[in-house]
Amino acid sequence: MKMMSSPSMGTSKRRLSSRGLGGALREQKAKLYIIRRCVVMLLCWHD
Repeated sequence: MKMMSSPSMGTSKRRLSSRGLGGALREQKAKLYIIRRCVVMLLCWHD
């Protein structure tokens, strides 16, 4: 019985490394910015 591996497994790591460290760093900064904005919005939201 052969084990079939999904083609989507590990593609995110490959895509990240192919874009380089700068792209990965920019993506992480963007994610952190969005999370920070959401947290600030939730904390400052008064009805």
